[in-house]
Amino acid sequence: MASSVDITDITQAITAIFVGTDEHDWSRVQAAFAPQVLLDYTSMAGGEPARLTPEQIVTAWQALLPGFEHTHHQLGNFDVRLVNDREATAFCYGTATHYLPQPTGSNVWTVVGTYEFHLVREGATWHTDRLKFNLKYQDGNLELPNQAAERVILRSRG
Repeated sequence: MASSVDITDITQAITAIFVGTDEHDWSRVQAAFAPQVLLDYTSMAGGEPARLTPEQIVTAWQALLPGFEHTHHQLGNFDVRLVNDREATAFCYGTATHYLPQPTGSNVWTVVGTYEFHLVREGATWHTDRLKFNLKYQDGNLELPNQAAERVILRSRG
């Protein structure tokens, strides 16, 4: 059975990924991951799960997320389980709201789903080494991701 300290530490380790992303604190995001992460967003993007470094994950996210005016990840209904003293699994609901002002007023793209995590403890710190997103639905302006990515490219050019 997981102690309340373990549950809090694991939940905070997971939350650091999403708060760091919303704040564009990319070093915080990288620090929340293990050296290798099996990342699975196939329910939303297709393809196959990929084994990536934290740097590769952040690089991919930086190509899209800073193009929005704001992002807001909301997590809840955490279910944390210790596998042993060095491994844990966690499940939670997630809603990601992405905001980019539009002349039409269709300013928001929302993604709703669940997350599954596997974490490993290194010393006293928990790190995510598997992250799977399970898409339930998307709503709003589904063109905003393309516009956000374009904004990132235009900013990088000067």
